[in-house]
Amino acid sequence: MEKYISVVIPNYNNAKTIGKCLEAAYSSHYKNFEVIVIDDHSEDNSLEIIKKFPCKLVCLQEHAGASKARNIGAQTSQGDAIFFTDADCLLREDTLSIVNKTLSATEPDTVIGGTYTSIPYDNDFFGTFQSVYIHYSETKHSENPDYIAAHAMIIDSETFKKNNGFPEYFMPILEDVEFSHRLRRKGYRLIVNPEIQVQHIFNFTLLKSLINAFKKTMYWAMYSLKNKDSFTDSGTASVELKVNVVSYYVSLFFLVVGILLQKFSLLYAVPFIFVFNSFMNKKLLSAFYGTKGSFFAGLSFLYYIFLFPLPVGTGALAGIVNFLLNKGKFK
Repeated sequence: MEKYISVVIPNYNNAKTIGKCLEAAYSSHYKNFEVIVIDDHSEDNSLEIIKKFPCKLVCLQEHAGASKARNIGAQTSQGDAIFFTDADCLLREDTLSIVNKTLSATEPDTVIGGTYTSIPYDNDFFGTFQSVYIHYSETKHSENPDYIAAHAMIIDSETFKKNNGFPEYFMPILEDVEFSHRLRRKGYRLIVNPEIQVQHIFNFTLLKSLINAFKKTMYWAMYSLKNKDSFTDSGTASVELKVNVVSYYVSLFFLVVGILLQKFSLLYAVPFIFVFNSFMNKKLLSAFYGTKGSFFAGLSFLYYIFLFPLPVGTGALAGIVNFLLNKGKFK
């Protein structure tokens, strides 16, 4: 039985990507769907582009944030199920067909997740690094993920509406994590189907990659401290990443102290830490290799081990400081 699927897309100043996003949606082989775009009071020419497509367009009179935009889109939807995605994500031609098959095989109290393709739209190093990392992190616990990401979240329409949707007065990100945790506490099941994929447009440079890592880690730290789950293996906030960051700073400590105090025996610990870190992250290394071969895997792993921990570590510290200064008072 074909489900009528409502594809809900929040948009805010995404004129560079929303056209590609909608073109991909309407190229779907599956035809029993609607597309709802909620323009969050964009200041670019997004509306001009959106109006070229036969989607349902809802224009907000003031900027309200992605959570409220998604909730409004869900309220206006007519589908049996809602597929949330983003304005910089491209559905594949078979994405909705796979969604329909997955919906037909699961109960309405199941929240279904998809993920990014390993190769992003902008097939360069930093975008591919990020896409592989997210794909790996989101699919490794497909039967029991910690959360479902809003770039590919599928949920029964009534289930979404009766659980009050995404939190509208929250941090600027992680609303999907909070919503997932809330549903799971109520007894809903979370699963990820790795075959449900969207292709992300990153447009990352080195600087954008580092800033993104810092920003997301800062909010992750604040939320996880409030939620008391800092050590959980939670999607992109994975155990592997946490081991990688701790290994980086412990190694840095041994190097600095060993050189400054001329305790060179401390330097012997560094290669052992490197080997341990590499062992803990061997599946991620394998994912890099499986995507683009040995050269890309080597370059990605060097970036992951020697540079990526810097913004992640400082972002975590900034999150801890923010949490303590505000005494954990955020919703």
